[in-house]
Amino acid sequence: MELRQLTYFVAVSEELSFSRAAARCFISQSAISHQITRLERDLDVQLFERTTRSVVPTETAARLLPLAKQMLGLETAIYAAARSSNQRIRLAANMSFATQSLSAISRVRADNPDTEIEFVIKSFRQRIAAVADGDCDLALIRGTVDRQGLRVEHLWTEDLTIATAAAHPLAANTEVTLGELLTYPLLLPPERDQVLLHNVIRAAFADLGAVPNYGPPIPPDHTATLELINRPDSWTVLYADRPTAGIALLEEADRRLRIPVSAVISADARPSKILRELLSALRGT
Repeated sequence: MELRQLTYFVAVSEELSFSRAAARCFISQSAISHQITRLERDLDVQLFERTTRSVVPTETAARLLPLAKQMLGLETAIYAAARSSNQRIRLAANMSFATQSLSAISRVRADNPDTEIEFVIKSFRQRIAAVADGDCDLALIRGTVDRQGLRVEHLWTEDLTIATAAAHPLAANTEVTLGELLTYPLLLPPERDQVLLHNVIRAAFADLGAVPNYGPPIPPDHTATLELINRPDSWTVLYADRPTAGIALLEEADRRLRIPVSAVISADARPSKILRELLSALRGT
């Protein structure tokens, strides 16, 4: 039995879906299914009743879930206890923050060569939990969070980028208005997976007295850009504006699609000098 298998077991138990659990853990669905099967074999028990429509934890899984969480909590506590708070900083984010994070880390490290700053990839919920548990010193998120023991500091406001297939009728434009997009299907992940994104888009269209023309939700194991290529009459929004073959990136003309980016830190302790410098560097990226 491995700790990563317990991580996957907890994810499947909470998501009740192998595909959503895989997305949460940033691995493939086949890999997480394989690890759960190995764990079942090692424990000689069945943890989940699987059908084509549902994943249901067994009674054994229900008994093991709090113990698995306790084990993972101990792992986090061990890492936190072993870390020097003055010489090592852990920044939790996802890959869409990589450019800003690595730029800020490089600037802080140039002035503090003896300090190690880690950039760790975690899902939204994992980022919040890591700061709350002391495993990470700082988490980058879009939007905000209200949780006891945590403090949220605004860093910058991000303009969302409109993306279409290169064959889309509006793809030749450099910018586009929401009114021009009204007749075209909007492709987004399910709202439960991207609550903030849905809220921002819905509010922007409401200001126009309109409602987006939603297309089918993007499945968890699909990418938005591939969906655009398969549905060239559609559009979506992206956090980052990295060029992708076959995809056109357009600015939203009226700057209605904007999302705040925040830092989450512990409210229980005064930030160290290095952490304050990192926050300042992030604001300047």
